[in-house]
Amino acid sequence: MFLTLVDFFGCFAFALSGGTRAVERRLDPFGVMFLAFIAATFGGIIRDVIIGSVPPVAFDTWHYFAISCAAGLACIFANGLIAKVAAPVAVFDALGLGLYVVVGTRKAMDAGLSPLMAAVLGMVNAIGGGIGRDILAAQTPMVLHKEIYALAALLGALVVAYGDYYLLPSVLVAIAGSAVAILLRLAAMRWDWNLPPVAPK
Repeated sequence: MFLTLVDFFGCFAFALSGGTRAVERRLDPFGVMFLAFIAATFGGIIRDVIIGSVPPVAFDTWHYFAISCAAGLACIFANGLIAKVAAPVAVFDALGLGLYVVVGTRKAMDAGLSPLMAAVLGMVNAIGGGIGRDILAAQTPMVLHKEIYALAALLGALVVAYGDYYLLPSVLVAIAGSAVAILLRLAAMRWDWNLPPVAPK
């Protein structure tokens, strides 16, 4: 139940990031709803296909579609309010990143992956929705050019994976892992932390 709630909150946060991006790009209402759904579910679809859990949970239950639609409608009818609350896409994306790190890594561990590979798949789960959102919005994905992003997800996923491996309390591990990813991502945004670029020889 705890993991399901985390998954739903992550879904809503990422869906808000997708819907807000669509509004910024001046898409029509269908485009807003569709981008909200992609942002919320694309990473989880990749995760489920990789671990052989088909059909992916996003299509096996109505909950993710309903949550995405609710977030999309919020972006359509209250986008001005959302914009005033925070820098919308980046902040909602950071929240979704941290929550999906927990969900993706836990599901990968349950599927029998090693802690390291479970953490890698947790990272893919966390960044997949943002990649799908930005590609469809005709923008370079944040993971490729913004402040520390995938690294934040990977570090949070490692906390979850190895915390589970050593049988630490699951709720505390989930909170710690998501907090590492969210706080590192927000700090990178606030202070413009970046990995050094690779200089051509």
